Order: sequence, then structure tokens, then C-alpha cells
Amino acid sequence: MEKTISVSPKRYDSVDKAVILLVDDNKDVLAFVSDDLSEKYIVLNARNGKQALKILKEQIVQLVISDVMMPVMDGFELCRTIKESFEHGHIPVILLTAKDTLQSKIEGLELGADAYVEKPFSPEHLQAQVASLLKNRNKTKHYFSNSPLAYKKTIAYSKSDELFLEKLNGVILKNLNNTDLDVGHLAGMMNMSRPTLYRKIKSISDLTPNELINLARLKKSAELLNEGCLKIYEISELVGYSSQTHFGRNFLKQFGMSPSDYIIAQTSQ
Repeated sequence: MEKTISVSPKRYDSVDKAVILLVDDNKDVLAFVSDDLSEKYIVLNARNGKQALKILKEQIVQLVISDVMMPVMDGFELCRTIKESFEHGHIPVILLTAKDTLQSKIEGLELGADAYVEKPFSPEHLQAQVASLLKNRNKTKHYFSNSPLAYKKTIAYSKSDELFLEKLNGVILKNLNNTDLDVGHLAGMMNMSRPTLYRKIKSISDLTPNELINLARLKKSAELLNEGCLKIYEISELVGYSSQTHFGRNFLKQFGMSPSDYIIAQTSQ
């Protein structure tokens, strides 16, 4: 009979710490690893892959650590399901296993695992793997958000993510001059529910849909400023700002320079 585990209804969308989902049928391992990681991260627990998938539908998770040998749904099947999922395929997965064979490692990596840690493992080794994966993802997100000409595919970690971001970008650009464009409009045009769209965008980019819309406006304005064919006030209107002052303030806040300074920087290169 499958053991149940309580899942807190609390949501962690707005917290500063990364949320890690730890999956293991051994309650002692869960307690030990959770205690070790909880100082730096928020750690959610599941006893098998089926419970883990339920949590993933309810929470925005930045990384999954899973044992391989578990009842109901093992770590290999969980990893495969996550990586093939449109909504969760971008989430890095670390597999823990006592299987010290090359074939088991190959199987895990072929299923899309991002790292493989053998039991018994040192807490320091696991901490280093977690920190490395999260740091690399965060560096990519930061570069995308703060570089005017960085494309959305920069933050895509799978082909499905890339296709999703291309479609999303196309929808936003098509409606860029609509000052009322928001997550409700976007969800309708993407044929997705608002919660699903929110979780997908937040997980990939660390931005809310409205923040991503605003960033798309600013990135398009950077392209137009770089072309040098239009005045700043004309560009601000084209990308959906009713006020050039508001546009200039947002551009400065996002990219660290005003639109006019950006033009000077680009022409001097």
C-alpha cells in the first residue's frame, strides 16, 4: 500500500530561496538530506515519483533530487516524465543511486538527468552539485533579463521550451502596441490556463508573465534604437508605452542606461 505524505498548501512563488524537491522512499534519507539543504533552500519531500509529480503540479520547483530505487514510480521513470513534460522539462534533475554500474549511469543520463550522485555520498558533494546547477541557470536568466539584445532561446533548456518561447514571443510582439496586454490576454492567445502559463514562464525565466511582457517591449525597443531609424518617442509608442518618460524610466531600470545613452553606446562600438 502506498504511503502518503503531507504536502503543505503553502506556495513558494515569491520567496528568495530556491525550492528543491527531494524524492526518496527512505524517511531517514529524506530527513538527513532535507536538514542538510534546508539552511540554503526550501526543501519539499516526496516518497516516490507519483507523489513528486503531484507536488510539481502545485509548486514552482527549481531542482529535483531523486533516488532511483523507489516503489510506485522509480527515479528513472520520474526523470523521464519530468524531462518529457512541457510544463516541467526545464527543471534540472539529480539522480541518487546505490547502483554503481556504468549502465545505470548511462540510463539516467539518456533520460535527461543533469547529474548523477552515487550512494553513499558526502553532503558536501551533493551541495556542490545543487549549487552548480542552480548557479548556471541563474546566470543564464540574469543575462537574458539584463542584456537588451539577448533572445528568449537563451533560457530554453529543451526543444519544447524553445518552441514555447518562440510562440510566446510571437504573440507578444504581435500585440506589442496594446497597452492593456496582460497575462489574461496572453493565456487566451496561447490557449493555456493562467496558472499553467504563469508557472511555465516563472520557472523558465524567473519572471512573472507581466514582467516578461514588459521585458519584451524593452528588448524590441532596443532593437529599434539600434537600427536608428525612429525617434525615441516613436519607439516608445510602437512598443506599447503611452508615455516616453515612463518608457525611459523602465529602460533605465532594466538595462542600466537611458535610451539615449544606449544609442550612444551602440554607435560608438
